[in-house]
Amino acid sequence: MYDPLEDENGQPRFAVSTGDMSWNKTGSWRYMRPLYDNKIPPCTVGCPAHEKIPQYFAYVKDKKYEQAWHIILEDNPLPGVTGRVCYHPCEAVCNRGDYDESIAIHNMERFVADQNLKHHIPQSFIRDKHEETIAIIGSGPAGLSAAYQLTLLGYTVTIFEAAEQAGGMLRLGIPEYRLPREVLDKEIEDIVRLGVTIKTAIRVGRDIGMDTLQRDFNAVLIATGAYKSWGMNLPGEELKGIASGLSFLKEYNLTGSAPIGKRVVVVGGGNTAIDTARSALRLGADVTIVYRRSKAEMPAVPEEVEDAQREGIHIRFLTNPVGFSGNGKVEQIRLIRMELGEADESGRRRPIPIKGSEYTIDADQVLLAIGEVPDLDFLPDSFKLKKDRLLVDHFQRTGQPGIFACGDASTGPIGTVVDAIGTGKRAAHSIHQYLSSKTVHIPEEPTDGVPFDTLNLDYFQQESRPQERQHHSTQLKGDFNEVNLGIGEDDAVYEANRCFSCGTCTYCDNCLIFCPDVAIRFDVDKHEYVINYDFCKGCGICVQECPRNAMSYEEELKWA
Repeated sequence: MYDPLEDENGQPRFAVSTGDMSWNKTGSWRYMRPLYDNKIPPCTVGCPAHEKIPQYFAYVKDKKYEQAWHIILEDNPLPGVTGRVCYHPCEAVCNRGDYDESIAIHNMERFVADQNLKHHIPQSFIRDKHEETIAIIGSGPAGLSAAYQLTLLGYTVTIFEAAEQAGGMLRLGIPEYRLPREVLDKEIEDIVRLGVTIKTAIRVGRDIGMDTLQRDFNAVLIATGAYKSWGMNLPGEELKGIASGLSFLKEYNLTGSAPIGKRVVVVGGGNTAIDTARSALRLGADVTIVYRRSKAEMPAVPEEVEDAQREGIHIRFLTNPVGFSGNGKVEQIRLIRMELGEADESGRRRPIPIKGSEYTIDADQVLLAIGEVPDLDFLPDSFKLKKDRLLVDHFQRTGQPGIFACGDASTGPIGTVVDAIGTGKRAAHSIHQYLSSKTVHIPEEPTDGVPFDTLNLDYFQQESRPQERQHHSTQLKGDFNEVNLGIGEDDAVYEANRCFSCGTCTYCDNCLIFCPDVAIRFDVDKHEYVINYDFCKGCGICVQECPRNAMSYEEELKWA
């Protein structure tokens, strides 16, 4: 009987069985060449700190949480903080969101950080050692991020902080129900343990001069944040009981108490407004938020807005104050209804007052949270400003030799913790280049992520996103316990496996299995796939069957 697996002499027809592959040298047929080509996932592009998200997910799959933490630490020294308070723009661009639901990346980041609360950043992370010293003004997320990266690069860093404790807005502006202080303290301690000096209760311009810093340090980074609140310049704004939401938060976060009225109106739609409102609610007030745009335009984290409404805070959308009244103390706030017009420079539709729609509500306390600007009075007039912020270029340079700025003190992305961390990281590398070569050259930041339509969805099935656990109190008054409790280990491992790992090889063996020429092998020593181009005829099946677009297919002429 004829056996298709043997030749006429009864020998195996396929040389792979004998180890002799000479019959299969079909590489000369090829005009297209497959190659392994890890690409940047959209989540990494969307993250202002550019965290290597699929890479640390790979360690979570294997329950290697310390290694996962180390991957995050390459770009962000505060994952326990950002895992709780970040607005997670990475999730908005996650390819999985076009298939079922985006990956819960911020939950994953928090999970990894929480598994390492008893671990500290290894001293071995510090690379070279340089003689130059750097002064940083401000210990908020931007200053801490820059100090950390500069320390890893081998510089000696001193942070000057005006407040009694380090942390900037992380400590002064964010309530404990969102960011427990033990988490913040631990991550700041990790940075200090690496060698960063933080001098608190020292205000530049009062306790030490800018000229002294320029004389005593090789570079200075301004990372003061933005603490001066905008007023509205409305009739009656001078009445007692009207103050900034940020000053209210600072007082409570520092002392554990703050004056509170029975009927509190918070004006604004950002994170400070939501934090102010939810804190006032926990202090026993009946709280209303007034916001001049619709819910869709609110800059606050959407989940925080939903939680505020769930807790009983009433939000009057498309409404704006026009004046305040009272006998020495605010008693009423006059409002006007708004409608949305064309988009303004922020990309949001401009709110326009509706004539004749004014009405009045009672209030015995009004907290304004309509935005903050930095206090830069300690700087000479030679520094250039734009919209009350220091004008910097892409490299965080101010135009003054050796003076850099980042975070909310400077132009660029403002208002969020992760944006501040990202600019601090960029400033650190700019300072390094300035000190080492006097020219700034920074590797290009990723701008293009793997498109959804380049993934092979045949290898995935639709699955739902895990739900974060929450602490719901039947009595909110006085309860500043953390509300969001993250996800557990089972959900974290599940979510790591649900990730598409866009553009990142996960060693699934598809390329090896489907190669008809047996031209691909896995090199155990190098932990990578190797293509034998003597045997590869360039059919491209390996590229087509890669689920994650971690391979490319190019004309052979490029390799001639």
